[in-house]
Amino acid sequence: MAQDATFEDGAEQPLNLGAMDAGDLEVISSLAQDAVFPASEMQWDRAARRFALLLNRVRWEDEGQTRHAAERVQSVLVFSNVQGVASQGIPKGDPDTVLSLLQIAFEQTDAPSGHVTLTLAGDGAIRLQVEALEVGLRDVTRPYVAPSRKLPRHPN
Repeated sequence: MAQDATFEDGAEQPLNLGAMDAGDLEVISSLAQDAVFPASEMQWDRAARRFALLLNRVRWEDEGQTRHAAERVQSVLVFSNVQGVASQGIPKGDPDTVLSLLQIAFEQTDAPSGHVTLTLAGDGAIRLQVEALEVGLRDVTRPYVAPSRKLPRHPN
């Protein structure tokens, strides 16, 4: 039986990244691209002004992809300083709906405030109004072989 790879196999470490500007956010966006998550794994803590997602993200940074099948890892994506959350194209009332993250972008409105847009497959989107950009992406499990055993593809 095939065994999942571990971070140690490739001398790799779990990701723990932060973003405080749009350039940093582009890095996090590229690493979170094609992450999937059930709608039940989104949480907005209004009192703490924090919006978080538990993602199953593709390990795009995996240097050992030639040794094993494509991998995913569970990661927490956290946005701080959130003043409001809006969404469109996400079915309400079905926590088992699986969503796929395509891109994360920041649009500054009145520095340092702005909007973070999480673009989802199928024309869905989540928009966060933030006082200032502060984002964290942290791996919280060991990598596992992606059920499809393949990397997602985006035809041009």
